[in-house]
Amino acid sequence: MFNVTKKSIQWGQETLTLETGKIARQADGSVIATLGETSVMANVTFAKEAKPGQDFFPLTVHYQEKTYAAGKIPGGFFKREGRPSEKETLTSRLIDRPIRPLFVDGFKHEVLIICTVLSHDLVNDPDIVAMIAASSALTISGVPFMGPIGAARVGFANGEYVLNPEVADMDNLRMNPEQRLDLVVAGTKDAVMMVESEAYELSEAEMLGAVKFGHEQMQPVIDLIIDFAEDCAKEPFDFTSPDYSELYARVQAAGEAQMRAAFAILDKQARTNAISAAVAAIKSSLPEEDLANANLGSAIKKLESSILRGDVVKNGKRIDGRDTKTVRPIDCEVGLLPRTHGSALFTRGETQGLVVTTLGTGEDEQIIDALHGNFRSNFLLHYNFPPYSVGEVGRFGPPGRREIGHGKLAWRALQAVLPAPTDFPYTIRLVSEITESNGSSSMATVCGSSLSMMDAGVPLKSPVAGVAMGLILEEDGSWAVLTDILGDEDHLGDMDFKVAGTSNGITSLQMDIKVAGITPAIMEQALAQAKDGRMHILGEMSKSLTQGRSEFSAHAPRIETMTIPTDKIREVIGSGGKVIREIVEVSGAKVDINDDGVIKIASANADSIKKAYDMIYSIVAEPEEGKIYTGKVVKLVDFGAFVNFFGKRDGLVHVSQIANKRLNHPNEILKEGQEVKVKLLGFDDRGKVRLGMKMVDQETGAEIVPEKKENAEQAD
Repeated sequence: MFNVTKKSIQWGQETLTLETGKIARQADGSVIATLGETSVMANVTFAKEAKPGQDFFPLTVHYQEKTYAAGKIPGGFFKREGRPSEKETLTSRLIDRPIRPLFVDGFKHEVLIICTVLSHDLVNDPDIVAMIAASSALTISGVPFMGPIGAARVGFANGEYVLNPEVADMDNLRMNPEQRLDLVVAGTKDAVMMVESEAYELSEAEMLGAVKFGHEQMQPVIDLIIDFAEDCAKEPFDFTSPDYSELYARVQAAGEAQMRAAFAILDKQARTNAISAAVAAIKSSLPEEDLANANLGSAIKKLESSILRGDVVKNGKRIDGRDTKTVRPIDCEVGLLPRTHGSALFTRGETQGLVVTTLGTGEDEQIIDALHGNFRSNFLLHYNFPPYSVGEVGRFGPPGRREIGHGKLAWRALQAVLPAPTDFPYTIRLVSEITESNGSSSMATVCGSSLSMMDAGVPLKSPVAGVAMGLILEEDGSWAVLTDILGDEDHLGDMDFKVAGTSNGITSLQMDIKVAGITPAIMEQALAQAKDGRMHILGEMSKSLTQGRSEFSAHAPRIETMTIPTDKIREVIGSGGKVIREIVEVSGAKVDINDDGVIKIASANADSIKKAYDMIYSIVAEPEEGKIYTGKVVKLVDFGAFVNFFGKRDGLVHVSQIANKRLNHPNEILKEGQEVKVKLLGFDDRGKVRLGMKMVDQETGAEIVPEKKENAEQAD
């Protein structure tokens, strides 16, 4: 009934298996990839005809995690998987980025890839398995895909590169000082296509070594996919790249001069308007059959690309007049918003980010319901890219994949310099509002976030800056690496290479290649130029701030921490939370208690923090013999007064210890509810507290020292 093909290899510490022919047989390509006991099913379908007039490649990738894969039931009211999580969105992008450039040029048929996590062993991250499954499914589907690709995760611990480290080792690098790198690399047999990483101040040589290591280690996977496909691949889909050379010649003749003049304009908006006018002029001069040609958009883009790319490689001159290594002018401003905890405006050329920092307490931590378990994050970074930032009228709503991806890149870049939670017990939320964009707004977010956190008083280990690099690679082998690329250079170039880090090393590297042919020499030069650019940007940022401010904003919460014995936690919380609610209501402070006995008390008011601290201390601490306390009379009896002097603790002041004179009854001096100063004299045989008043000055609270008797000589 089933025509099953199954192939396996030993890859690192685990067995990697590819299987097809049993499940989802109506898909064009369906593969289940298994690494260890983590399995991902990838299904590929594609339209056999392109939509009329289709002028872009409609590739869609969906990665979805099913909680049954880890033996869990989803959280939430509906108890089913809903909108994609951040992890699912980022993994969908991770799969999309290296495969998109490998479809045959001119192929505009709709392609859908759905990757579903079927089993998760909590050891091997499904994202790498999903990339391998998707590559395999594409390779056997018959779609014109110039793969396959392989993928690998690379760690760097104790000076050694590690292939596919376990999930637990990579879950939070900040809490694992031995592990300094989480890098995902994907590529073909001959070239690296994509890199995504979080690093802890690695050198350029160490990062380049990690990319090379990952590319080497994925080669057995690529060989496995090829071997697998030889046994089960479908016949290639009959598709030939369209020849639109004659159309291009007419487009070039009609508008090259006007297009070249448009690209010579330095201002972005003026240049964009001029390019649009040139395109309109080209279309107005073409016959009807050319306007109906689905390749007209490709021909116009080819003209734009040839003008931009040719001048850069031949003359070393870019469309805004810069050479290949110069960073655009930078302006930094901090503290510009009066009520926020920290703010910064970072402007680089025509790219600008307004980044705001908000400090919160443990209550504000993000609870993440992940496939491998729930965890909390005290560092959040959200990136917004509204249409006005590029002068457009467009969709405005919740963040899309691009916003989530750019925000995560900046988040990764800043992780290495954050203070330890034990040293800075705050939840940090950053929001980057991109107010202008012309290239690398994610790197502007990194720079602005670093300044904004320092403005808020976050004690960063070092400031972080980021820069985006580009590549122009011509058919004759000539090439140029560009520092701080513009939007047009990103759109029409061959590489988007983003590097962020401190003066000590790289904290994040992201690379996307649009051509299958980047060499180690090109990467090495890109990293070297990026370092120079990063150091220049850090120098410009230092003109505003070099470290976190010593004082918080008046509107930011202050957090005091204290540690209590774990067996006292129940007493602080009280039955049904009664005690902790009373502390919060009376003091006005927020109080968070961890299972390990660490208590965080937060408020913008120092008096509120002190009041809450004192209330908790009075519950968990033990009274000290000989110490003076302020208490309240709670009951009068014939033989003395009971005084509440230490939290819920009461003690007896015997009638003989109330005053330095004889009293018939305590009510001669005291009344219930009266505040008094008492000294703890000790404990009786049953552990009950003995207090005294007569030896304490009731006005000042100071102990009364008895007068010394005159010696015999003075008496004589």
